[in-house]
Parts: sequence; C-alpha cells; structure tokens
Amino acid sequence: MAFPQKEPLRALSEPEKRELQRVVKATSERLDVLRRAKAVLAVAGGQAFTKEAPEAGLKSGDGVGKLVKRFNQHGLAALQVAAGRGRKETYTSAQRVRSMAEVQRAPDRKADQTATWSLKTLERTLRKQGLSKLSASTIREVLHEAGYAFGKTRTWCPTGTAKRKRKAGVVTVQDPRAQEKKD
Repeated sequence: MAFPQKEPLRALSEPEKRELQRVVKATSERLDVLRRAKAVLAVAGGQAFTKEAPEAGLKSGDGVGKLVKRFNQHGLAALQVAAGRGRKETYTSAQRVRSMAEVQRAPDRKADQTATWSLKTLERTLRKQGLSKLSASTIREVLHEAGYAFGKTRTWCPTGTAKRKRKAGVVTVQDPRAQEKKD
C-alpha cells in the first residue's frame, strides 16, 4: 500500500513542461538530470511516487517525494545537482596567496635552514606560520596552478624563464611558448 503524498506537485507552466520534455529527449544531457526530469513529468502525468521511482531510475518513492518538494520550491533548478556536495576547500585563497608569497621570498639560511626551497622546507616553514595541516602535495598543487615547475636543480622556479650567461652579464630569458607547453 502506497503512502499518501506529503506534498503534491504544483501545476507546471507551459515553459516548464517544454523544458522538461526537451531534457528528456536530449541525448547530450546528464543522466541524473534526465532521470529527475522523467520523474517530474511522470508525477505531473498522475503517476504515484512509488511507481515512478524505478521507472525514472531512482531508488525509492521517498526520493521522488524529495525531488517534487525541491521542484515546488525552486522550479527547474531542482533538476541540477544541489549545492554543497563534495569536499569543502581546506585552504582559503588568502592562505594560498600566503604560501605563494613564501615561495617567492628568498629563504634565509639561518631561519629556514636552507639555501633553496624544496617542498619539505616550504611545508615546515608554512606550518610554523600557522598553516598546521598543510601538506607537500597541497603546496605542489598551488605551485603548479601558479605556473611553477620543479627543475633539474631540485628547486621551484617559474616555468618559461631562465637565466643565461651573456658577455654583458646574466640575463633572464622568457620562453614565448611557455603557456602552450604548460597546457
């Protein structure tokens, strides 16, 4: 025996019906969005939540009920994945900027106990500054996003630049194709 619907589906407007039908027929639409659109259209056609759930690829009538409630509140936006899913960002952009500033600073031999930055020495220094859970892999990710690469000298340097000895002295040379090589 089916439970009574707690919140029935509101009447669909013509543009909503057209959009739901377009989504159901579209071959390039995401599968989860397609399933939700099928469920909403079937419920609008008068089918019960429990009967519609397996036909739309959903696990239970309760899931269809929650979808209908979201659809009543948010309209077509209820078909998309709800916000807040996935892992939250561990470090803010300000903390990432702080770690980039540390990389760009030349290390102090006595305070940092190194002449050049490595991932471990950066990690140690940043942890002393209050980023207690920062790992070397996170630092590597931040550096790669900023365009740095780990060179043969085992130090981090900006990608696409090199220092060359010339008769006039040391010159910094820029590679014009650095961005396309990075991508």
